[in-house]
Amino acid sequence: MRFACHLSRRAEARHAVAEGVEGLRSELRTDAPDLLVAFASSAHHPQLGAIGAALRAAFPSAVLLGCGGQSVIGGGVEVEEGPGLSVTAGVLPGAVLHPVRIEGDRVPNVPARSDVLLLADPFTCDVATVAAELDRRGTGAVVGGLASGADAPGASRLLLGEGLHSDGAVGVAFEGMRVRTVVAQGCRPVGHPLFVTGCRDDLLTEVDGRPPMAVLQDLYEQGDARERALLSNALFLGLEMRPARTRYERGDFLVRNLLGADDRSGALRVAAPLREQQVVQFHVRDAHTAAEDLSERLGALRARLDAAEEPNPAGALLFSCLGRGRGLYGSANHDSDRFRSHLGDVPLGGFFCNGEIGPVEGTTFLHGYTSAFALFGAQDEEEDRDG
Repeated sequence: MRFACHLSRRAEARHAVAEGVEGLRSELRTDAPDLLVAFASSAHHPQLGAIGAALRAAFPSAVLLGCGGQSVIGGGVEVEEGPGLSVTAGVLPGAVLHPVRIEGDRVPNVPARSDVLLLADPFTCDVATVAAELDRRGTGAVVGGLASGADAPGASRLLLGEGLHSDGAVGVAFEGMRVRTVVAQGCRPVGHPLFVTGCRDDLLTEVDGRPPMAVLQDLYEQGDARERALLSNALFLGLEMRPARTRYERGDFLVRNLLGADDRSGALRVAAPLREQQVVQFHVRDAHTAAEDLSERLGALRARLDAAEEPNPAGALLFSCLGRGRGLYGSANHDSDRFRSHLGDVPLGGFFCNGEIGPVEGTTFLHGYTSAFALFGAQDEEEDRDG
């Protein structure tokens, strides 16, 4: 299995795709790729159909998948401004690739236990419903992102084979190979885990017998200036994913946004359904926390690979939130650099998404403020599918 990735920053789409094709051919030499994944920045969105046609002409035996993004990632470089075209190619001997086209929420048949790479339109695809259906059918890991850079329904661009779509979702299901995932949510817990003792659907009315706003007030009064600023401006709620656990640490929670508060009752509205006796914990997010969480996740993968004496992934894709990058860290290429520091010079493509798709504790979710990695390697049927 071999991968190559090329990033072009040429302003004209035809020059960018020609440069990408030449770069991939140079890396792969005589091998013809089985998979092509292309991400085009906003400047190239109008030409994405022509870009796809040129890539298919250059590599006619490859399954083509791609979409438009506000900004793209390739070769360890995160191009957050200006034109960019990122193309990743994979030579996948022994693997069988199944193109997947989803219109609305109608999910076609996907081979059982096959991992799925998924790209979706944020306006017309209910990703949560699609992901739940794929999980129910027993697929493997589902990872990907929502197209970005479009500001209205019908403006997104999704590539699958010869088709250019503006709605639903496109993807590829893989048989005979492994797609690992790493999902870094970028938050850390504050305070202590709490039991939900009162809730109505997504309205959290009571934790440990108290209004959640009262618990937050205690955390605020106990915190230093930095902690108070995070509690005021970067607050989330984590939902436990393994009820049998008695001890919880960072990464054991699914992190969800808080949508509003009722000052009179002290209740909070959460971007997720809740249930009584569920364990929850407040979380905060900042650049330091996001960097630390990403390093811990990648470091854990590095340790597992070393312990099993497994090689590095052959290639990878990064689906990163638009809220990360330079705007969060103050410098470019942060997450790509962290990836390379742990896993070396693995070909890495990707884009900045309107939402990131990836598993937490074996269940697929749509995330925000997250970096989700798809890592391509040999199939290992005995290992967990989510990381």
